Amino acid sequence: MRRGFMYLVAIIDVYSRYLVGWAVSNTMDADWVVECLKTTVQRHGTPEIINSDQGSQFTGHEYIEYIKSLKTVNISMDGKGRATDNAYIERFFRSITYEKLYLHEPKDGKELFFDMCKTYISFYNDQRGHSSIGDVPPTWVYRSAAYYLFRKIK
Repeated sequence: MRRGFMYLVAIIDVYSRYLVGWAVSNTMDADWVVECLKTTVQRHGTPEIINSDQGSQFTGHEYIEYIKSLKTVNISMDGKGRATDNAYIERFFRSITYEKLYLHEPKDGKELFFDMCKTYISFYNDQRGHSSIGDVPPTWVYRSAAYYLFRKIK
């Protein structure tokens, strides 16, 4: 940003590449990350594994205790300085940076949130094909998997 910094946290379903949750903040603290994670779990259910890097917001007491409270979730963390351990979300961050943020610098947090992140993430999930999942948008794969599981449970 021209003045100050804004931060984006994103939660990706590795199987489908679908972004199940995301949030923007002007501080990089654990509260913001935990709230994003709580909202995502309420909306999409509890995952088997949650992987993150070793940033302070992911290694702090609040974040770790929230994940432990989910009981069935395994905590996974990238090796220190090893961005390739979580290539899927790193690839998303590269995509949003090069395809959106570098093309137009947002003037404020509101523009960043609505015009940049919300618009791009909607495009990323619903329209942008991904070669690793058959050149279809993540929404197609995510919903297909959910439909299959729903039918299997019934």
